[in-house]
Amino acid sequence: MNAFVYILRCSDGSYYVGSARGQTLDKRLGEHQAGTFPGYTSRRRPVELVYAEAFDRITDAIAAERRIKGWGRAKKEALIRGDWDAVQVLAKRSGTRQRSHQTTSS
Repeated sequence: MNAFVYILRCSDGSYYVGSARGQTLDKRLGEHQAGTFPGYTSRRRPVELVYAEAFDRITDAIAAERRIKGWGRAKKEALIRGDWDAVQVLAKRSGTRQRSHQTTSS
């Protein structure tokens, strides 16, 4: 596995979703903890790794990152728990809201 997507829980309770390749997850987490790069997590340390998934290709990890970033908090927490039933239910609810919003805004 050459790439991964991950979710961090920040000190303020928010979630950060990221992806990386060519390094270990421990190294990337260490960079977040140290504030190596300025940005979202550097101002919300310490962070805790709560989810990670490995991929063979970085393009797949980036696609997963973008998809998860679009999710609401409840759906991210279901993913973190490994509650696939809840992820599916929340996906259906989200899709219903989006479709009804698109219908009424036309």
